Amino acid sequence: MRMIKSLLARLFAILAVFAMLAQPASAQGISILRDAETEALLQDMIDPLSDAAGLGEGAVEVVLVNENSINAFVAGGQRVYIHSGLINAADSALEVQGVLAHELGHITGGHINRYSEGAGNATRITLLSALLAAAAAFAGGGGEAAMGIMAAGQQAAMGSFLAFSRTQEASADAAGAQYLSDAGISGRGSLDFFAKLQNYEFRRGISQAQEREYSRTHPLSGNRISRLEAIYQADPAWDRPVDPDIQERFERVKAKLFGFLSTPERTLQFFPEYMEGVPARYARAYAFHKDARMDEALRETEALLVMEPSNPYFLELQGQILLESGRVAQALPPLREATRLTGSTPLIATLLGHALIATEDPANLDEAEAVLRAAIGRDRENPFAWYQLGVVYGQRGDTPRARLASAEQQILSGNPQGALVNASAAEQSLPTGTPDWIRAQDVQLQARAQLERLAERN
Repeated sequence: MRMIKSLLARLFAILAVFAMLAQPASAQGISILRDAETEALLQDMIDPLSDAAGLGEGAVEVVLVNENSINAFVAGGQRVYIHSGLINAADSALEVQGVLAHELGHITGGHINRYSEGAGNATRITLLSALLAAAAAFAGGGGEAAMGIMAAGQQAAMGSFLAFSRTQEASADAAGAQYLSDAGISGRGSLDFFAKLQNYEFRRGISQAQEREYSRTHPLSGNRISRLEAIYQADPAWDRPVDPDIQERFERVKAKLFGFLSTPERTLQFFPEYMEGVPARYARAYAFHKDARMDEALRETEALLVMEPSNPYFLELQGQILLESGRVAQALPPLREATRLTGSTPLIATLLGHALIATEDPANLDEAEAVLRAAIGRDRENPFAWYQLGVVYGQRGDTPRARLASAEQQILSGNPQGALVNASAAEQSLPTGTPDWIRAQDVQLQARAQLERLAERN
């Protein structure tokens, strides 16, 4: 009996592994980084590729994940998730565009659905082996026979899944090469990035022997380089240089992310104060800000604005530092200008709304509501904007709309129970048939659906 329990425990562990493989990213608790400048750059980098793929510009969104490892993935829909560690590892925008082209190959190839099918096939093979093992145990075949059947089944399952995954990766490589070519973007960056991955494999002691590839989800980087090198070198775009504007923006964003994510000490080691270029000053501004050295952070933003007085992202950073150092009134002019220059870009407009509320001046509530509603109109998936809008309604005594805004914020923040309570209360107090009343019902439906999914998992 103990052997049977052990077999069943092992079965459940195997099934859990394959269930995890098939999970969408939204179910895995990933941490998303939001930054207006970074999102604008990544969108401009992928748009010509998604257009070349026949999806059209603006059809695919790039989402930045706060994860130090070098990775990118798709998880359903038309979104590419890219790790911050990949941005840090890349030396050029071309390298990142090579990765984006590859991920588009997964989207256009329908690999998410097929990936789930592949994992499902592997699960069925494993389940069959477990049933055979259990039958052997019940028939008195002995624990060794049962465990042998289980091990063989596991090997067959994993082999099926890994072969399936490698086929998809090779297909995405080929599609990505085509999209780069059609967009007139050199494949040099793609090869350079694969070379980085190969060096990583060398450092980790991963064998480059051909037979070792069969135990991997991805083809060996050396094999990928060999297959793609001739294709890229024959392409008319091979010698085309990187777009200088995109490359300059990439270097700024890379430094900005480094300063935001690294410790201040490490940032100042990589970007010492004798370096006076935009990326270095950008990184140091974030390092000083994180270290609560606000005057030094502001000196860096002032130097940046001397170089580019109308750069909205420099103005945004200056306003943020002023706001978070308690100089709220001084933060308003740069944040208003940054919002104007970017056409009310949602993330910057939300920061302005937050600053207007922080003045604690009722005269600023109308402007705060206007900029926050404009931000939400362009990006409804911004929980901080909903929270700030709820504060505006709360300060005005408009409790039903404050509760509806709170429900919107909670449904986006993974609190369906709180969203359900607030949306129900809002519906009871809002005028029947109004857009807000209807929206309160919609949020309740979303919250109940999320609660049902949580109950099913438990």
